[in-house]
Amino acid sequence: MKSIKIIFIILFLFIFSCSQKFELGSKQNPVEMCFVPWMETGKIITRSKKLTNYLTEKTGYHFRITVPTNYAAVIEGMGTEEVDIAWLPPFAYILANEKYGAQVALTPVRKGMKKYKGEFLARSDSDIDNLADIEGKTIAYTDAASTSGYIYPSALLAQKGIKPGKIYFAGGHSQAILAVYQNRADVGCAYWSPPSKGEPQDGRKELLQTHPDIYKKTKIIGFTEWIMNDTVTFRKDFPPEMKEKIVQALIDYVNTEEGKIVMKKLYEIDDYVRATDSDYDGVRKTLKTLGTDASQFIK
Repeated sequence: MKSIKIIFIILFLFIFSCSQKFELGSKQNPVEMCFVPWMETGKIITRSKKLTNYLTEKTGYHFRITVPTNYAAVIEGMGTEEVDIAWLPPFAYILANEKYGAQVALTPVRKGMKKYKGEFLARSDSDIDNLADIEGKTIAYTDAASTSGYIYPSALLAQKGIKPGKIYFAGGHSQAILAVYQNRADVGCAYWSPPSKGEPQDGRKELLQTHPDIYKKTKIIGFTEWIMNDTVTFRKDFPPEMKEKIVQALIDYVNTEEGKIVMKKLYEIDDYVRATDSDYDGVRKTLKTLGTDASQFIK
């Protein structure tokens, strides 16, 4: 009888301990910060360590970095509260906002600009010189929820009546560019920002170290319209006090000597400005002019 009581006590203690939730931001329950796979995962993880160390020191919260394989995984993670903060491109943000109530907090500034474009790339030795030449060709997009790597480029081709022969999603900007470089696709799409001091500032820059001839072997054949920069987005119901501390810490960090270097390497970020949901209404309007909206992509 005594042994049965002991078993029940142990079972009760086990169930009780499992039911206890550790405080968000503690070592046992860190803030889940998710970066989208716009460059090689290893680089993102390595470059983000100094950032999270600073955030922990500044806010007292602990953070864990993850890099899912696609944007959809990040968005779904925000819905299940497995992701607390995400660096989302504009369209992915709109999806997360409309489906799960996620809210943008910051927009990065690059070279003094809050906007960028999507670019179309082809091999330099190909006979593809403009958008019309994409007709019937194989095109590598980044991700179905990527604004510059799919939504805007595919919309532009549709507007012009240009139909690729085959499309596929490479999984990221670097991957889409490599598909062209390695002759697995005729055309690839990625992000583009204006050159700085004569140096290109588009998706190929992240491949320069491993593929030093990337600029020589590829060429830009077209651009999309301007797009609002990406976001730092918080899941719905994230504690307001915690959110404000983290937002301010991010703004402070990018203005430190270390932060300027780290954020430049991580996401080419020079500064942060606070943002609101209405800042991204332009993307919504673009979708409406194409006869579609975010809900058609939330399936």
